[in-house]
Amino acid sequence: MKTADRSSSVLMFVSLAAAIHVIFAVNYVPSEQFHLNCGESSILNDTDTCSWTPDVGSKFLLSTKSSTSKAATQDPLVPEVPYMTARISQSEFSYSFPIVPGRKFVRLHFYSNSYNGHNPTNAIFSVSSGSYTLLRNFSTAQTTEALNYAYIVKEYLIPVDGETLTIKFTPSMKKNAYAFVNGIEVISMPNDIYKNANGSVILVGQDYSISVDYNTALETAYRINVGGNDISPSGDTGMFRSWYNDQPYLYGATFGVPVTTDPSKTIITYPKDMPTYVAPENVYSTARSMGPNPQINQNYNLTWIFSVDVGFFYLVRLHFCEVQAYINAINQKTFNIFLSNQTAESGADVIRWVKHNGVPVYKDYAVIVTGEGPRQDLWLALHPNLSTHPQYYDAILNGVEIFKLSDTDYNLAGPNPIPGPKQDVVDQSMALPSTRAVNSNKLKSIIGGGAGGVLVLALAIAIGFCVFAASRHGKDHSSSDGPSGQLPKTNTTKSNASSLPSNICCHFSFAEIEAATKNFDEALLLGVGGFGKVYSGEIEDGNKVAIKRGNTLSRQGVHEFQTEIEMLSKLRHHHLVSLIGYCEENCEMILVYDYMAHGTLRGHLYKAQKPPLPWKQRLQICIGAAQGIHYLHTGSKHSIIHRDVKTTNILLDEKWVAKVSDFGLSKTGPKLDDTEHITTAVKGTFGYLDPEYFKSRQLTKKSDVYSFGVVLFEILCARPALDTTLKDKQINLAEWANHCHQKGTLDQIIDPYLEGKIAPECFKKFTETALKCVSDQCIERPSMGDVLCNLEFALQLQESAEESGKGIDGKMDKEERSFDDGLAPSAVFSQIMETDDGSTPSALFSQIMNPEGR
Repeated sequence: MKTADRSSSVLMFVSLAAAIHVIFAVNYVPSEQFHLNCGESSILNDTDTCSWTPDVGSKFLLSTKSSTSKAATQDPLVPEVPYMTARISQSEFSYSFPIVPGRKFVRLHFYSNSYNGHNPTNAIFSVSSGSYTLLRNFSTAQTTEALNYAYIVKEYLIPVDGETLTIKFTPSMKKNAYAFVNGIEVISMPNDIYKNANGSVILVGQDYSISVDYNTALETAYRINVGGNDISPSGDTGMFRSWYNDQPYLYGATFGVPVTTDPSKTIITYPKDMPTYVAPENVYSTARSMGPNPQINQNYNLTWIFSVDVGFFYLVRLHFCEVQAYINAINQKTFNIFLSNQTAESGADVIRWVKHNGVPVYKDYAVIVTGEGPRQDLWLALHPNLSTHPQYYDAILNGVEIFKLSDTDYNLAGPNPIPGPKQDVVDQSMALPSTRAVNSNKLKSIIGGGAGGVLVLALAIAIGFCVFAASRHGKDHSSSDGPSGQLPKTNTTKSNASSLPSNICCHFSFAEIEAATKNFDEALLLGVGGFGKVYSGEIEDGNKVAIKRGNTLSRQGVHEFQTEIEMLSKLRHHHLVSLIGYCEENCEMILVYDYMAHGTLRGHLYKAQKPPLPWKQRLQICIGAAQGIHYLHTGSKHSIIHRDVKTTNILLDEKWVAKVSDFGLSKTGPKLDDTEHITTAVKGTFGYLDPEYFKSRQLTKKSDVYSFGVVLFEILCARPALDTTLKDKQINLAEWANHCHQKGTLDQIIDPYLEGKIAPECFKKFTETALKCVSDQCIERPSMGDVLCNLEFALQLQESAEESGKGIDGKMDKEERSFDDGLAPSAVFSQIMETDDGSTPSALFSQIMNPEGR
C-alpha cells in the first residue's frame, strides 16, 4: 500500500471516529428503584433475578382499610412474583413513594383472579397519580378475557414535581366492586429520554406540531424489538423496560426478513448527541428488511398493525440502524414511512441521517387516532421510495415505541376492550412475552395495553338499521367511575310517558325496562354502539320504543348519559329525536327513545341491502336534518353545537322524517354569532371534522355546517365520507368533491342510481351549497339557516323540473369510482399507489393534511 493511501485511510478513520464519537452503550443508573410485591410479607426474587420488596408493614402503604390475599389459583403462564399475592380493598387505598422531582416510570401489575372469595368480575376500579388519571372503570377480568391475556402490565411515564409520588386506587361505585393490585414499580428515568429537543413533535400530515412537554404524561402502548428477540428488563439500559418481538404485529403474507449485524464488519456505535440509554444495543443490532428481491419489494408494503384507543394523540418513536455492511452510502436504500395512512417520512435514508452504517438514530412522529368504536388499528408501513431510484429497493426498521399522550384533562384512561369469542386456552399465537426473563421457550406470558402492548382480537360489531346503532368515538375523557349521584327526576311514581306533558322526561324503573325488553332478550337487539346495546321494546301503553342500555364498563359513561338527558329534556322539535325517559337504578344508565322505524340515513345510502332512495326523498331528508340543526343553533335559549353531525346520527321514522340524534358530544354555550367560538378539546368523526376546529380547537356553529356539507355529498354520491379502499385523491369525500368540481366532473361521481334523475338547476344549487359548507375557512361557510333556504330552493327547482320533464343526463365515470385495476390500496397502503401526476401519495385526510386550504 502506498504511503499516501495509508495516510488518507488514517485521516478518514480519524474523521469518522470524530463524527461518530465511538462509544458503546452505558446503562442509566436510576436514582429511585422500587419493586413492590403487594400483599406479600417477605422479600422475593422474580425469574429475572429482580428483588421485590413486600408491602406488608411497609412505609409505602397509606391506607389501613385494605387487606392482603393470595390468588385462589395459578395459571401455568403466570409467574409467582409479583402475581400470586395482592392488595385488595372495597375502599380507596393509596401508596406513596419518596422520590426526587422528575419523570418516573410507573408499572402496575394485575392478575385477574379470586382474592378473599371476591368475584374477579367485580374488580372494577380507577387509578390516579396526582392530577393524572391512569385508569378509569378498569376491569381486569374483561381485559384479560378480551385480549386473551394471562396477566396485565400497565406502564406509565409520569412527571412529578414534589418529593412524593402517590398512586391511588379507587373502586367503582358498582355494587361489590373492589380494587386490587399485585405489583407496583417506580423507576426514575432521564427527563429528556422521551422528550423532543424543542418539546414538540410534528403531527403526521400537518405543518404544525403538538406539545410533548414536561407536563405530558405518557402510557406505553407498545415497545418492539423489530427483527430481534425479546429483551427482558434486565437486558434494558437500566430502566427495566421490556422489549418484544415484532412477529405478532406483522401484517400480510409477505413480511420481510430479519437481519442481524455481522460483528466482524459492523459494530454498533452511538453518536455523541444521542444518549446510549435510549435503547439497548440489541435493538440496533437486529432489524427487519423487506428482503433481497427488488421486484417483490416494489409490490408490497412492510407493514405492522397496532391496536390503540380512539380519541388520543400518540407519540411514535421509530429506531433505525443500518446493520448491513454493504449499505454505507447515501441513496443506496431510501424508503417512505406511512403512519395511519399518511406519509410520515418521504425518502427516509438512514445513512443520510447518520453518515455511516452501525450508527443508531431514532425519529419521533405524532398521530391522532379517531374513528368508530373504542379502538382502532394504527398501521405502520414502509415502502421503497421509487422516485429517488435507490440502488436497493428495500426498507429497514429496528425498533418501535408507541406512547399514548395524556389529554387536556390529564387523562390516559381508555375503554375496556370488548371480549371476542371465548377460547378454552390462551392462544399462544397471540401471546406476548413475559415482563421478566422467564424461560422464553417455556413461558409466553401476556402483557396487556402497557409495557408489552396489545394485540386485540378484531371484533366486527354489526350495526343494524335501528336507532342509535352507530358506534360513537372520541368522547370526553372526563366520565367518572359510574353513575355517581342521582340525576334530577321529574317523575318518580308513574312511568307511562304518554300521560306526561311532552316537555317532561320520564323516569323509568329498572323493572319496567326489563319488562319492556323481555329481560333484555337478545332477539330484540337492534344494534351495538360505543355507549352500549340498543333494544326494541314496548312500554305500558303499547308504544314501541328504542332502549339504549349503557355498558357500565365503557369509557362512555355518566358524562354522555347526563348530556343526552339534559339536552333532549329541554329540546322538542319535529326533526330532533325524542327522548321519552331514562333509568338510573342499580348503577344502570338506560335511555328510552322514540322508535325510528327506518333506522339511520347511512343505512339507506350504501353498504346495505336496501332500495336506493329517490332523489326528491333525499332532498326532503336533507331539509329535515337541516331544520333540526338550525333549531339547535338558533331556536333555544343557548346556542347548541352538535359536534358529531353524520349520516349515522340522522335517523328516519316510519314516515321517513329525518331526526337528528346522539347529543353526547354536544356543547352548549351563550348565544353565539355564527363565527363566535367555544374553545374545547377536539371531538368528532374524521371525514366530517371541521379542519379549522381541528387546528385551533375553536368550535363554532360553522363546524356543524362543515359536517353537514359532508353529509350532503354522502347523500349525492352514496359513498362514505372516508373510503380508504379508493385511490389517494378519492379517499376523502369532501376533498374529492372539491377536486371534481374544479375539473368540471362533479356530475360524474354521483350515485349511479341518480343518473338522469336530477334537474340541472337543482344539481347546481345543491352542489354549490355543499361545496360552500365544506370550505376550509368557517367565515366562507353559510349559516345553517342559509343552507336550509338553499336546500328548499333546490327542492322547488327539482319539483318544477319534474313537472316539465327536465332532468340531468350526466353519465357516471366508472373509472373515477372503481378500484385500481392493479394493487388496490387498503387502509394501510398494502401497495403504494402513485397519484395522477406520478408523485407518491400524500396524507389522506384533508382536514388533517391541509388545514390551511386545498
